[in-house]
Amino acid sequence: MTRGLRELYREEFAHYRVTTFRHDFFAGCTVAAVALPLALAFGVASGATAAAGLVTAIVAGLVIGLLSGAPYQISGPTGAMSAVLVVLAQKYGLSGVWIAGLLSGLCLFCLGVLRLGRFIAFIPSPVVTGFTSGIALIIAIAQIDSVLGIQTGAADSALRKLAGYFAGGFHPNPAAIGLAVSVIAVMLAWPRRWNARFPASLLGLVIATTAAAAMRLPVETIGAIPATLRLQARLGLNQIPWGNLGDFVLPALTITALGAIESLLCGTVASNMTGIRLGANQELIAQGVGNALLPFLGGVPATAAIARTSVGIKSGGRTRLTGVVHALVLLASMFVLAPVMSHVPLAALAGVLLVTAWRMNEWESIHFIFGRRFKTAMATFLVTMVATVVLDLTQAILIGVVLSGALFMSQISRMDIDVQEVEADKLRARGIRLAGDCSGVRVAYVTGPLFFAAVGFFNQAFAREQDTQVLVLSMRGVPLMDTSGLQALTALHQRQRARGGRLMLAGLQPQVRGMVQRSGLLDRLGPDSIHWSADQAVAAASAASTPAHVAT
Repeated sequence: MTRGLRELYREEFAHYRVTTFRHDFFAGCTVAAVALPLALAFGVASGATAAAGLVTAIVAGLVIGLLSGAPYQISGPTGAMSAVLVVLAQKYGLSGVWIAGLLSGLCLFCLGVLRLGRFIAFIPSPVVTGFTSGIALIIAIAQIDSVLGIQTGAADSALRKLAGYFAGGFHPNPAAIGLAVSVIAVMLAWPRRWNARFPASLLGLVIATTAAAAMRLPVETIGAIPATLRLQARLGLNQIPWGNLGDFVLPALTITALGAIESLLCGTVASNMTGIRLGANQELIAQGVGNALLPFLGGVPATAAIARTSVGIKSGGRTRLTGVVHALVLLASMFVLAPVMSHVPLAALAGVLLVTAWRMNEWESIHFIFGRRFKTAMATFLVTMVATVVLDLTQAILIGVVLSGALFMSQISRMDIDVQEVEADKLRARGIRLAGDCSGVRVAYVTGPLFFAAVGFFNQAFAREQDTQVLVLSMRGVPLMDTSGLQALTALHQRQRARGGRLMLAGLQPQVRGMVQRSGLLDRLGPDSIHWSADQAVAAASAASTPAHVAT
């Protein structure tokens, strides 16, 4: 146990009582009821089996839950991850999913050990929202086969898969459609306040399974679920292509990125609900250990699940034992309910996934972006969503981040530079002592970061300052400056000196002053050229015996 985890345990269980366990136990049972249908559905949706989804939920709930960076995180198979995995399964097979999952587990572990969790927060909100909506579309499109009771060929993208249905050539199964619609109707009609007692998704599956069995409907079911945590179909060391691991780097990075984003996003949501901060790096370590273990048991990659975590919190869960109880209840259901679960129709699971896909959209964020017409955020959201559906999910994240970064750069590179003549009478009226009329002095009020993207605008703004004897730059509105900005400032000083003028600086922020000092420009300007305010700089310029004095 790491030092950070020991501290989390000590703080979490310092005042643990029987009443606390009672809260954790009943919350865990509630979460298990919610997780059971989702585990089965996401296992199938991942390109694996319902048993793989159940094993993933159990092992992730135990291993990741015990190592987690917060008491509320509950991990397992998720819709977002299943959208990634089904594409990988079509391309590389189930063994490829396991290998990529193993590599991603190692990557997540390294991210946590190297304490890089905070960098995940650098992904802009519109990118995450667009990515989530794109994944929701992928999940929905992937369920069309099960809803229609047909089996069409694989496609290299969700968009091509969707286009294939318009070509026709298949015969829908009315029974499958009826079961999917019935599950959707139950989930939409079931009051949310009753979900804590009996989840709508579980009720829908019970009704659909009972109806299919009673009427002997000709629909496909999920099949046998072995009562074991070590499935026969699992990764073995002899299956790892040591010489071709490079082929799985990109898929592994996709799973790593998604696992980190989803887990830390879940932690952010839960932190807002509980006031307990997530240990991001410890959470990544936990996700890494769990995902490195799962392939050897036949499970699929897991991540923290916002829905299950929220249910645990709202049901009164206090510690990570909520997740442990949820996993143990799922384990018991595997042994007790396996014969019943084997008869669950795939169409019924598809109905659960369609509703889940709709609800996983961040509708509040989408309404905020489009309702207030934030053009940059709208463009980033739409491009990321479309790229997620059309391209590889890793590419979608990169495209969204690059686009968001480019638009952000464009916005912050627009500096505001206002060059004004000095009005001596107004300064004297405010009590500023001036030795002359300051006719050769101008003040430029600079606002915005002076960095590489703004250098062109900065140079252009001062290109026509030919007759200015003393140019005062008021830089209180410049929060930062990089080396490109420093070079532009140095070049301006050299141009002023070359034509017999002088450059003075006022209101330097600490970071900017440090850059100017380290470069030696502060010494070349001279201490009498650096002032707290523009008024002081103008007064010093007027008091100088030679206004065009050049500091050396």
